Amino acid sequence: MQSVEEIPVALTHLFDMVHHIKKIEKGTFLFQEGSIADELYIVKSGILQISKIIPDGRELTLRMCSGGDFIGELNIFSPSERYLLTARVVESGEVAVILKDELEEMLAQNLSLSLEFMKWMSQQYRKTQTKFRDLVLHGKKGALYSTLIRITNSFGIKTNHGILIELPLTNQELANFCGTSREVVNRLLSELRKANIISIDKGSITIHDLEYLKREIDCEDCPKEICKID
Repeated sequence: MQSVEEIPVALTHLFDMVHHIKKIEKGTFLFQEGSIADELYIVKSGILQISKIIPDGRELTLRMCSGGDFIGELNIFSPSERYLLTARVVESGEVAVILKDELEEMLAQNLSLSLEFMKWMSQQYRKTQTKFRDLVLHGKKGALYSTLIRITNSFGIKTNHGILIELPLTNQELANFCGTSREVVNRLLSELRKANIISIDKGSITIHDLEYLKREIDCEDCPKEICKID
């Protein structure tokens, strides 16, 4: 899991701009799509889920954010005054709050900070691009397999039995990552369990054969910093 200390050196200057620290509680929203976007957040602790809610009520989860991640960046230098996505708290913690207007002014004046911020934004774009590539090219099964690989890279811990995903997710939450239904995810997970590719114990998934998942989606072995959900 990424820590605050892993923020690119130039971007650590953002901490000089922190307006205040805000506690976040599991099950609440840091912000919701359509609300006024006048703040940027740096996650100090806890986990947040960034999602897009489509008109029929379905949810597509784009990424999970943990310590050191920036949230709300899509509204920087944007004419839109409202958030385009929703941030729900999955695990309680704290976020550092930076005012959007002050950050924009700092980026306009500090070239090195602006370049580092652009690099970081480019990496976020690459993560999103590769995720949608998998969703489009490999169908529902490929979307789940890709999601499991990404979650493993973000929250996986090697054990004697395989790679334990240290992030409890319901099948509905997995379905939200894949843009499909819970019933489809239930069936696909059952097939993987029967084939001993994975096992599930008290809601925690252990991957026993990661290479199988990669082969099934013609994995391109992208760098782990790209093939992640955080």
